[in-house]
Amino acid sequence: MINRQSHRKDEHVSLAKKFHQPSQAGFADLKFIPNGLPEQAVANIDLKTSLAGHSLSVPFYIEAMTGGSPYTQKLNQQLALVAKETGLALALGSASVALKDPDSAASFTVARETNPTGMIMGNVGAGVTPAAAQAVVDLVQADALEVHLNVVQELVMPEGDRDFHWATNLQNIINHVSVPVIVKEVGFGLDQETIRRLHQLGATTVNVGGLGGTNFAQIENFRRKRKEMAYLEDWGLTTVQSLYEAQQVPDVQVVAAGGITNPLEIAKALALGADAVGIASEILTNLIDNGVADTIQMIQDWIYGLKSIMTALGVRNIAELRTRPVVLSPTLESYLRQRNIHTN
Repeated sequence: MINRQSHRKDEHVSLAKKFHQPSQAGFADLKFIPNGLPEQAVANIDLKTSLAGHSLSVPFYIEAMTGGSPYTQKLNQQLALVAKETGLALALGSASVALKDPDSAASFTVARETNPTGMIMGNVGAGVTPAAAQAVVDLVQADALEVHLNVVQELVMPEGDRDFHWATNLQNIINHVSVPVIVKEVGFGLDQETIRRLHQLGATTVNVGGLGGTNFAQIENFRRKRKEMAYLEDWGLTTVQSLYEAQQVPDVQVVAAGGITNPLEIAKALALGADAVGIASEILTNLIDNGVADTIQMIQDWIYGLKSIMTALGVRNIAELRTRPVVLSPTLESYLRQRNIHTN
């Protein structure tokens, strides 16, 4: 019989797909200025980047989604195969469940078994002990560890945590584990003050995890008996707002995730300072609907699409992409003005 935690993991997948929608992450609020004479060729485009000390040939990856049940074991095996065939890094869903229920461990270890040499990231919550965090690293043979911040999700989750004294423990995790740590939000975004505090705690890479994609306030509220907390479904900062916030904090590597659904949004996230871009719902939905082969083809199409955008802009790499001018909507301009954020 499947246990309560495993059932919740399956619910999350089902509801994430149910509520999948076009991006609301703010990317429509900025436009690249076209370059009619780009003097560039697709063959010359260099997409290489780095994430938590690891070189990546492609600047986007499969963001954390799932694990913890027989059904999600199948999904993680398929996601690992997609990652292997496309050269993408893969982040696994929170593996804390595997520490409490050893029977669920295979739903996470299947990723490394399927993809022995690719970059794989483990995932735990900020409240687990440093020893437990290292145990997850060892279990999934992780190259890096995502530690997620999910206060609002926990508050809406019927069985979620209600105490969030995380800072000291997070610092201890960063200092204790044997691989680089990426501190990430799960869809509510990060402001510059929080990023600055995370940096003080020792975080060198943050994933802004902005509002606009999978909405865990919506998912957890749907799981509540009375569904009375819908007022928190627009809580947080969009991915675009969070990326501008992150620009104000030097010496921190930035990852973008949250409602990124196509190559143009990837390009905009990279232009706003992200070194890597995590994609979750768009890949999961396509995988469930269309299978592994079609998802591999979709990612290959995205790689070409990203190169095409950079070619059209007349840039060769991510550093040059960040020099291209953009035009902002009045809404985004107002946000930046109110937050006293100055753009280049």
